[in-house]
Amino acid sequence: MKSPIDLLVPMDWEEYELLDSGNGVKLERYGNYRFARPAPQAVWSPSLPEVEWQNTDGIFETGEGENGGHWKISSNAILDPWQMRYKDLIFFAFISGSRHIGIFPEQAPHWDWISQLINQSRKQVKVLNLFGYTGIATLAAARAGAMVTHVDASKRSVRIARDNQTLAGLSNAPVRWIVDDVFKFVQREVRRQAKYDAIIMDPPKFGRGPKGEVWEFFKLMPFLLENCRSILSEQPLFIVITAYTIQASSLSLYYALEPLVKTYGGELTCGELALKDKSANRLLSMAIFGRWNSK
Repeated sequence: MKSPIDLLVPMDWEEYELLDSGNGVKLERYGNYRFARPAPQAVWSPSLPEVEWQNTDGIFETGEGENGGHWKISSNAILDPWQMRYKDLIFFAFISGSRHIGIFPEQAPHWDWISQLINQSRKQVKVLNLFGYTGIATLAAARAGAMVTHVDASKRSVRIARDNQTLAGLSNAPVRWIVDDVFKFVQREVRRQAKYDAIIMDPPKFGRGPKGEVWEFFKLMPFLLENCRSILSEQPLFIVITAYTIQASSLSLYYALEPLVKTYGGELTCGELALKDKSANRLLSMAIFGRWNSK
């Protein structure tokens, strides 16, 4: 039996590099800037000398709690936000109140996969992007010709995503931007008998909707998936799920999506998104994923 587990590593970035990793930290280049951010899974020793690690524009220092901490910016020359590019997509990166920079570079293989499937489709594809954040997957789908509904609970994230749409030259692309609790939105779409050909989702471990609604991955994910299956079209194209900071194997996502294969056929895989550090070619695991396509 062929293993369903894959390891996806982006190979086509020009404006991003994982320079080094170790001691629970990763050293990265985003455009012209270098940052050091937490990477607890990097339990090995760094390969680059200490002087390289000191040559940064910003360091995120962790604090109490899973999401605690603050940025220590050492450069006065950072343009915030600044522009970055991946292939034909242009978007903003920025320093936020958390450790994130507005981009998850390890997701680039998903952007390529989404674009390829939509380009190869012979119909107008309707895509639903849940927990859409700053919208790079949305823009990849829109540039490939899809009609996209983008949902996120954060007004700020959706505003940045719309700025990215303008920056990418996709202002006239058919994208519907929605600030809402994802779980409630999908439930309403079921009642409205809405249908989508593809679903992208990047659910957090824990989150809150715009009206204080609570999202807990392990409690609500099975019900969200059940509702998502109800809004799939008769001939769906794909579903892709990416999950960070949860204590689960990618096999959890595989078996959650397995009923799609029984219903529609197609191909189902799961695995890890990883980044390769330039210093020693080590693979740093960033997230788990599961994805299905009708093939």
